[in-house]
Amino acid sequence: MTPLGDRLLDLALARRGRLVAGSRLVCVDGFAGSGKTTAAGLLHAAAGSRGLRATVVHMDDLYAGWSGLPHLHEVTVPLVRGLAEAGRATYRRHDWERGARAEEHVVEAGDLVVLEGVGSADPAYDDVVTLRVLVTAPLDERLRRGLARDGEAMRERWLRWQEAEAAHLELARTAERADVVVDGLTGRVTPA
Repeated sequence: MTPLGDRLLDLALARRGRLVAGSRLVCVDGFAGSGKTTAAGLLHAAAGSRGLRATVVHMDDLYAGWSGLPHLHEVTVPLVRGLAEAGRATYRRHDWERGARAEEHVVEAGDLVVLEGVGSADPAYDDVVTLRVLVTAPLDERLRRGLARDGEAMRERWLRWQEAEAAHLELARTAERADVVVDGLTGRVTPA
């Protein structure tokens, strides 16, 4: 069986790049704790192993904290449009501890840009996305993973986040619009 990163890369490379100079935008979306960061990291590594210039942008750096999901569109749309029109965009990372924007980051289109996180596959820029990946895992497993990472003291925030992300992903019709689904427990990739 082809490793997950190679499988996702093959799927992306089989499609036309829609950013400047044919660069490909892959959105790895789904619920928190499902395995999106792992999938994006494997995709990035696979691209690097083939000599491709790839960048991963984590949505965690774009949210304005635990309450930032409803305002995500305000950050992601200009970022993606900049990549599509100029091949370059900037964003200011959100510092979760300070609760404020921090340093500025520059993203170059390169061969592949991976936008990873809840809400990354915003319908507002479907016209420039090469591949929409939905990563899934059972609710209890996602919560377990989140609390293992962030600590039991964050349970209430995680529960509120799970409600917000479910509403967001339903409103964006993310499952309907996905090109492929990755099982976050097994790494199995299936057409959506």
